[in-house]
Order: sequence, then structure tokens, then C-alpha cells
Amino acid sequence: MENKLIILIVIVLGVIAVAQLARIYEISAKLRKRQENEISSRDNNLNGRLMFGFMLFMFGWFIYLMYAYGWTGRGPAASDEGNEMDWLFNLNLVIIIVIFFFTNFLLFYFTWKYVKKPGVPAFYYPHNNKLEMLWTVVPAIVLAVIIILGLQTWSHLTGPTKPEAEKIELFSKQFDWTARYAGADNTLGLYDYKLTLDNNELALLTTNTIDSSLNYMLNGPSGIRILQNLINNRDTVFSDSTLNVIRADLSRKERTYRFLTQMKQNHNAKLDANAWDDIIQKDTLYLCKGQEYEVALRAKDVIHSAYFPHFRAQMNAVPGMATRLKFTPNMTTTEMRREKNDENFNYILMCNKICGGAHYKMKMIVVVLDKPAYKKWMDAKKKATFKDQYFPVAAVTPAEATDTTMN
Repeated sequence: MENKLIILIVIVLGVIAVAQLARIYEISAKLRKRQENEISSRDNNLNGRLMFGFMLFMFGWFIYLMYAYGWTGRGPAASDEGNEMDWLFNLNLVIIIVIFFFTNFLLFYFTWKYVKKPGVPAFYYPHNNKLEMLWTVVPAIVLAVIIILGLQTWSHLTGPTKPEAEKIELFSKQFDWTARYAGADNTLGLYDYKLTLDNNELALLTTNTIDSSLNYMLNGPSGIRILQNLINNRDTVFSDSTLNVIRADLSRKERTYRFLTQMKQNHNAKLDANAWDDIIQKDTLYLCKGQEYEVALRAKDVIHSAYFPHFRAQMNAVPGMATRLKFTPNMTTTEMRREKNDENFNYILMCNKICGGAHYKMKMIVVVLDKPAYKKWMDAKKKATFKDQYFPVAAVTPAEATDTTMN
């Protein structure tokens, strides 16, 4: 309480001091027989010189910062597309810097050069057609160049990939990334969120995953049969609110079961092969130098954003929406370490959306290898496909799993 009182007293005394200083200034102006709006030539000249000096300091400091910390601080781009983006970015930066120096020089130079002089009236210059045309046409041309080049770059970055591009999917959820390589056929298997289980977290669509989901929905720990037994059990009495919750849950699962049954009836088993050879990779994303990649993005829960800062690539991963990006790495991890003189350097994939409380740890190491090393790594993964590691074995036969009788 005492501290608050002291702070209040200090604030009040400060206000009084400011008021008294303002009063002293008014009295001194009267003694000098000069109005408040009258500025002396000495003050004008001083302000003009200070403005000119500030311009030199600002320009000098700007040049020093660029010299000391680099052109932009981004470092070299590690992808072909990144080089294209950096060129466009640098062009924009050059234009901005030129305009920055030109306009600020005029601003501060004119303030110094044309400082008010006694007996010299201000020159009234209302209009000039040539000047109007100049500062309308020149910015329009510059903006047109920037927009046209930007659209060309955007069309290239978002356009289709080459037939030999390797396909990868990045599956995002709070708070990690999972990579899925398309495998030997370079075709990613289909997926459906209704097939999500502990042994099929990516919800890949195959005959066996459908059977496994049907079985889980029917006979799982909180499956349809369990809920039906709870409702029909005469030995257990539930409150009306609890019973309503159980019935609502049962209704949802019965609808999902019918969807899964229709999915199984309409599923083409020939498409299973696209998913069986997919390679599921966690923790580290391995890429090949010189190989173009088409990256499909998928989100399980909220909006995430796949951000590869060194490849200059970023795209949102939105639940229920298919998004993609593409890039071609042009420097291996080892080459970038030599470029940066940093043996601990690693490429990284980050989430660039604030996706929750643990957003800060949603990262994935990216390793770029040369072609022989990448082929060796990929060969080692031939026995680590979805079929080998994540094959969901159904607890019942397919015929039993699709039994629609619900006792």
C-alpha cells in the first residue's frame, strides 16, 4: 500500500513539474517579446543541420548493418526453386533500397537546403503536369514488372511437377510430422480418416484396414456390441443423462459402421498395392540432391504449415483439404555444412502456424543425401514398408467383420 502511495505522489509531482516548466517557457517567451509560434533563424538553421546529419547517420548505419550481417541474412538457398525465389526477392529489395535512399535523401536534403530564411517567402507551387505524369507512370511500370515476374514465379512454383518427380506425403498432427514415401510404384496409397486406428494412424485405405476398422467399430473396447449390451443390460441402472450419452455414441458408431460397410463394398482391391509399398518415416526426412519432390500435405486436427526455410518452401496443411508444394534440393547436408562452416548444421522442417501449446517442438530434421547414399538408404527401407511394419491384422475373418447383425 505504501509503494502505491509513493508511486501516486511521484506521478502527481511529475505532472506539476511539467506544468511549471510549460509556464516558465511561456513567461520566458513573453520576456523575449516573441510569440510561441515564432521560430528564430538560429533554431531553423540548427534543425536543418540536425536533419541533414541524421540523414547521414541513418544511411551510414544502414550500410554498416548490411555489411556486418549480410545482404539479407537468409543464407544460400538449398533448392532450385529457392534460387528463383531469392532472385525475385533480391530484385524487390534492390528496388526498395533505391527508393529508400532516393526519397529520404530528398526529404532530409530539402529540409536542410530550403530552411526558412528571414524575408524570403515560401514559393507556392500548386501543380505540374510533367511531375504528375512522372511519379504516376514510373511507379506503375515498376509495380507492373514486379507483379508480372511474381506471377511467373508463382505459376512455376505451383505448377505440375515432372513425371519423374518423387512423391511424398507429410502428415501433420499436434505436435509432430510423419513422412510417407510413395514407394517403388511412386504412387501414394489412398486414405480415409474413418480408418484411423492405433495401427493405422495415417488412415491408409486397403481391404485389410477396412476390415480392421469394421472389427474395431463392432467389437472394440467401446464398440457397438459393448454399447448395445450396456443399454440392454437389466442389471445396471444408468441415469437418463448417462443413457443419452451412450445412445448418442452408439448412433454415431452405427453410422460410421454403415459408411465402412459401403466403403468395403465399393473398394477396388487392386489399389491396395499402392499403399502396401509406402514407406512410413518418422523423426527424419531423407531427400536426394537433384531430385524433384512433390509433397502432399495433410492435417489431422488443426491447421499446420510445412515450412522448409532453407528450401524456401512453405504451404499450409489444412484438415479436409488437399494441398501440395514442390522443390528440388540442390545441396546435400554435407555441402551446406561446408558452406556455412558449421558441422552441426541440419536442414529442418518446421510448423509455421501456432497450432497449440507445444507448437514450438513441432520440428523434423531433414537430411539431403547424394544419389548413391540416398539409393542405399532407400534400399534399406524396402523391408520397412507399410505392409511390413504397419499391417493391421484383423481379429476376425472378413466375413465376420462385415456381419451387420447387431445384437
